[in-house]
Amino acid sequence: MSDEPQRTELVEGENDANQSPEELAKFVETLLGDMQNKFQQMSEQIIGRLDEMGKRVDDLEKNISDLMQQVDSKEESGGGGK
Repeated sequence: MSDEPQRTELVEGENDANQSPEELAKFVETLLGDMQNKFQQMSEQIIGRLDEMGKRVDDLEKNISDLMQQVDSKEESGGGGK
């Protein structure tokens, strides 16, 4: 939702032929800074999600290993059911 003022400002900037080069440079600098901040936020979110996914995969591997050990111990004790 915070992108709306930027879009309006950009449209106004395109329609205003009397803008000075300094104003245009400042606008572009601000726009690039905003884009960099947004990219940084998105990167941090992606990294956080990847870390969480890695933890879940580790937990899943541990649970599978535990289940395999349980099956092996039941088979060795003759409770395999076959």
